[in-house]
Amino acid sequence: MLQPRVCLAQPPRRAASTAGPGRRLLLSTPIFYANGPPHIGHLYSALLADALHRHRRLRGAGPGRLSTGTDEHGLKIQQAAAAAGTSPPELCERISALFRQAFTQAAVSFTDFIRTSEPRHRRAVHRFWATLQDHGALYKGTYEGWYCTAEEGFVPESQLVERADAQGRRCRVSVETGHEVHWTKEENYMFKLSAFRDPLQKWLRDNPRAISPDPFYQCVLRWLGEDLPDFSISRERSRLQWGIPVPGDSTQTIYVWVDALVNYLSVVGYPETHGEWWPAAHHVVGKDILKFHAVYWPALLMAAGLSPPERIFVHSHWTVHGQKMSKSLGNVIDPFACTERYTVDGFRYFLLRQGVPERDCDYYDEKVVKVVNSELVDALGGLLNRSTAPGINLSNTYPCFSESCFPKMVDYRETKALGRTSPEDHEFVMSVASLPLQVASYFEDFQIYKALECVAMCVRQTNGFFQRHKPWKLDRKDPAEKLWLDTIIHVTLECLRVYGTLLQPVIPGTADKLLSRLAIEPEERGLSTLTFLPRYNGKPCPFEGRQLGPDTGILFHRLQKSSQHQIENKRL
Repeated sequence: MLQPRVCLAQPPRRAASTAGPGRRLLLSTPIFYANGPPHIGHLYSALLADALHRHRRLRGAGPGRLSTGTDEHGLKIQQAAAAAGTSPPELCERISALFRQAFTQAAVSFTDFIRTSEPRHRRAVHRFWATLQDHGALYKGTYEGWYCTAEEGFVPESQLVERADAQGRRCRVSVETGHEVHWTKEENYMFKLSAFRDPLQKWLRDNPRAISPDPFYQCVLRWLGEDLPDFSISRERSRLQWGIPVPGDSTQTIYVWVDALVNYLSVVGYPETHGEWWPAAHHVVGKDILKFHAVYWPALLMAAGLSPPERIFVHSHWTVHGQKMSKSLGNVIDPFACTERYTVDGFRYFLLRQGVPERDCDYYDEKVVKVVNSELVDALGGLLNRSTAPGINLSNTYPCFSESCFPKMVDYRETKALGRTSPEDHEFVMSVASLPLQVASYFEDFQIYKALECVAMCVRQTNGFFQRHKPWKLDRKDPAEKLWLDTIIHVTLECLRVYGTLLQPVIPGTADKLLSRLAIEPEERGLSTLTFLPRYNGKPCPFEGRQLGPDTGILFHRLQKSSQHQIENKRL
């Protein structure tokens, strides 16, 4: 059968605003499949993107958008609706509302919630398809292979294994997911993926940070070194009615993944106004959909005359007591119950603190309680409580810093003490001073857990500083002692101000409470102007002498241990 040569009508178009401090940026989660309610893996994707979005906004880096939404077409949804005795539109309406509610409840600051059933998206998909056809990237052919309904894709023979199902019947399943596959033969539209091996390899060689973390970048390079066959991008309408029809061919339905991927263009106004944003886009995706986002999507974009997204951030999955979440095991964790049990900020902190993109991470109740109580209740909350307590801070102010008590040490590795301080104090001050840049670097590299690890370490050091000098034992009536007491409190409050500012993208409510207690105004909470302990460097401190904000009580209430081992999703 004739296979037209793929030609790009024009070089991939770059957005005019992809560089510079005031540039636009689209951050996106995947759009989530609307065949079942959200679980904590979905929430983790959304929180990673939300933290990046909030951090960028606090840096004043320029206009930004955060998109999320639901993928509402495909055979899985058609089958799930039939099994539930409802229609696909009714099922999608209910499930999409649950995702929106879950993300809103978890303080995900999305600016766009896209549904693939919306008219704006359907129009974008039709235009994208027509552009692929115009550029010679599609042809009609017979396709046969092992199709996995659960994954909405064909699985190569090399990635299959034969197993017995629950009834003892022998069947083929995907090695990676364990989902059953069925042999399918159809006449479909094909996308000439094989023509894009070299452009994809060049894209990755020229952009080594395009996919992070690096193990996933290397994985994609390996895929591009293997066979890269053309793939089917439509299904027979007789088998799949719930989807967008192929323009001009009522016998075919557009493949759900092509439909879904175009959502990133739909939210920025494709085909009219997308050039104001695209390709300044950073996608946050799970490792299970990496090939779709790092191979198929860039190739489709190139075929349509557009550039690939700037960056693709990839994360791993959450297990429960070491087991994969599964309806059959009854261990699918409900994000609504988690935010109620641990609070919104408590669960946000746990997922972002413990989630490591490169490897699967494990959830269980005792772990959440331990992390939150140790780091938010005891370390951070305890430090705020101690340094603002009436018995220590009688005037309820940001007291003055004494340079004679805490003179600047050029080399903190010196063993000789200066003023009332020890070399350890100066080492700790240097750690906190370097923290904002360190945190920014980890956010840029999609290592949010490392950023939080650094903050937690500095909080521990600050508690050590406070405990070491025992301000409660100092005699306030002695002028020299009072100078040192005020300096200890000043340094501690400065540390808390830095921690509160840096934690805003992760625990926004708790950070706001902390900064309000320190009387830090909203316009003083940005990251671009964050300077720690200016008096140490001989510069004025705008907060010195300022009255503290109202006492709002305990910063973070202690979580109680639960007799439950898990919080199962009852919405399944």
